[in-house]
Amino acid sequence: MTERCDVVVIGSGFGGAIPAYYTAAAGARTVVLERGPYVTAADVRHSMQLGSVGRIVDAIEGDGLTVIAGNCVGGSSVVYFAASLRAPSVTFERTGGTGKRLWPAAISRATLDPYYRRVETALPVTTPDWPDVSYAGGVFAAACRHTGHTANPVPVAVDLPRCTNCNWMLSGCHVDAKRSMLVSYLPGATAHGADVRPLHEVQTISPASTPGYRYRVTYTVLDPDDYRIITSTGCLEARVVVLAAGAVGTPVVLRRSAPLLGGVPAAVGRHLSGNGDRISVADVSEDAVAGLLGLRRGPAGAYDAHHIGRAITAMTYDYLDAGRPEFERFSLQQLAFPALTNLLAGAPGWYGVAKKDLRSRWRSWLTVLAMTEDDNEGTFGVPPLTGSFTRVTNGLGLGGFSYAPSAATRRGWAHADAATRRIFTAGGLATVHPWTEEVGGAVTAHPLGSCRLGDDAATSALTPGHVLRGHPDLFVTDASAVPAALTVNPSLTVAALAERASETILARLAALGVTRGQEIRPPGVTG
Repeated sequence: MTERCDVVVIGSGFGGAIPAYYTAAAGARTVVLERGPYVTAADVRHSMQLGSVGRIVDAIEGDGLTVIAGNCVGGSSVVYFAASLRAPSVTFERTGGTGKRLWPAAISRATLDPYYRRVETALPVTTPDWPDVSYAGGVFAAACRHTGHTANPVPVAVDLPRCTNCNWMLSGCHVDAKRSMLVSYLPGATAHGADVRPLHEVQTISPASTPGYRYRVTYTVLDPDDYRIITSTGCLEARVVVLAAGAVGTPVVLRRSAPLLGGVPAAVGRHLSGNGDRISVADVSEDAVAGLLGLRRGPAGAYDAHHIGRAITAMTYDYLDAGRPEFERFSLQQLAFPALTNLLAGAPGWYGVAKKDLRSRWRSWLTVLAMTEDDNEGTFGVPPLTGSFTRVTNGLGLGGFSYAPSAATRRGWAHADAATRRIFTAGGLATVHPWTEEVGGAVTAHPLGSCRLGDDAATSALTPGHVLRGHPDLFVTDASAVPAALTVNPSLTVAALAERASETILARLAALGVTRGQEIRPPGVTG
């Protein structure tokens, strides 16, 4: 049986939840299809058992790149570390290896600022003061100051008075302090009648058979305990489709659908970026922290509390100077990963006695994330028969993408590595070990660009209005639309772009006679 609605939204993270809210609030019959489960705060488990984490987080290993992504209602907003930063102006002027501006001429920091403000108000985003910064963030900031650099607290989408500083953000938030889509846009969407369906994995998009409807979306319903098992199938026909399955999911759905749609732009599944992510571990000397920086945590040791506090609290923007050459600009950010990832600290190699000794000092690690400018080298191959990747088990998959860092990307990583070493080895404060590429290649939680916006049809899959080229009423609004690495965490930019795209989607629905075209404020925003 074929169902019909006005709008199908595929995915419920930042890119899906925001258009879903606006279309539902405008009166359009909106259905949201999400491949992951619905998880409430009461369902969150503070456990590093793979079965617990793999319920809502996927580690997808490709050739040369491993992607970490959310897999639940609310998408990656449920498991992100909530750092919410506007991209610097210079980011929007990037040319990469093309020699041409990667972003559409219509989008700049100035034109995107109003949409940034809307998201910052709706979530809301808060900039902590230094007393709210974790001890690890304080050590990071003190190390920066010791070497002549500035550091700042990181704006976060966190209700600070409610936050318990448990540092289990990767598992979701058990007190609903993290301002995910589950506590902002999605409740607003459902309040206006949106139908959010978890465990619905979209397989194809094709032309609709019913007059007045544009697209037919087929899906499978997944078993809640084993996502490899299909329990049923179905299809929906809609006047408008909003595709927001993520930078790993969106290009796969489109490539699989290409024969049904009469082809898709050549740029679909190309130009994948890892946001230039480069992670290092500073193995900190507790004596040096006390003697050099004057910081003490307690009698157990100067730095014996790495895991206390929020995951991201401090960063330096000193290397984002617009006067620096492209691929030499980056930010450095303190963050805290769970112990599950500590095998990736890469010195020397990824196994052996030396590695075991390094891991024994995990409580004295300070993890640093560099977000650099990469060259969008990733490409997708033939899509699997179903799903976005070949699922090995819940939480683990093999992706059909490859990523071979160019010389320019590696130059950017090298500059970030050198800066990290200068800051953290000064005075014997720490030894620094970049994460190894021997296990899964580079690692990113910020995949971008696999279906990107642009003015040039030869290098971009989407028009500046987020429409898939050659396919009216098919919009792409997730991280895959972001043209290039941002040098900061992408969530706020993805959300701002989704806010901007929602205006175009609403205008199109009004032209189709589905809605009245009235102004709609973000959820929770009045006046």
